[in-house]
Amino acid sequence: MKTADTAPVALISGGSRGIGYGIATALARDGFDLAIIGRRAEAEVDSLAALRELGRQVLYCSADISQTADLAAVTKQVLDHFPRVNLLVNNAGIAPRIRADILETSEQSYREVMDTNLAGPFFLTQRLANHMAQMKSEQPDYSAMIITISSVSPTMASIERPEYCISKAGLAMLTKLYACRMAAFDIPVYEVRPGIIKTDMTAGVQEKYDRLFAEDFALTNRWGQPDDVGRLVAALARGDFGYSTGQVFMVDGGLSVERL
Repeated sequence: MKTADTAPVALISGGSRGIGYGIATALARDGFDLAIIGRRAEAEVDSLAALRELGRQVLYCSADISQTADLAAVTKQVLDHFPRVNLLVNNAGIAPRIRADILETSEQSYREVMDTNLAGPFFLTQRLANHMAQMKSEQPDYSAMIITISSVSPTMASIERPEYCISKAGLAMLTKLYACRMAAFDIPVYEVRPGIIKTDMTAGVQEKYDRLFAEDFALTNRWGQPDDVGRLVAALARGDFGYSTGQVFMVDGGLSVERL
């Protein structure tokens, strides 16, 4: 059943934990209703209650974005519930199950990471971009936006997780391509590149990065937090950077600044 609420709607893949949850929280505080895609069953997602306490509608969709059938089903589920989507945030992603040197990376690991981190966002964006284009043609005052969360990894090489770096480099081009295509509909497209963010994905390498931060690893020499990314995405979603479509926004504490 479609809602009659006029609040803007954000669809966030991987929005129930980590960076995605930080983004969902920031957008809910700014008045967005939320559709969240996650792999877990809804009963297993404790974070939804806190989002709903912010007073916004929260639709949870259990799906694996690497699967074509799941993408079709989740798109239908969201658009059956909400009259339209105003913001797509491509956030879902995985790290390799085993960090292996590029000389030993398995084909299985490569394909698993690429299917989730690159193919999934590509085809989810395709589906939502078509929806947004149609809405724009029917309702000239309709506004929409696409934001993809990638990483510093498109430019900073990690030879022990090459499949991850390649997938994120692909997302950088995905942003450029969709920015070019969606400009015809006045729909901006952005890429956000987080640095080292403290989440469950980085828990396994906490000791490594604790040590690096102790050695002045970044200019803002601390772990990033999901909220750091969430606040940047919220600023983009408000339209504060409307003349910057196709651009990359770093949230890395200055990690990627070249230094002598």
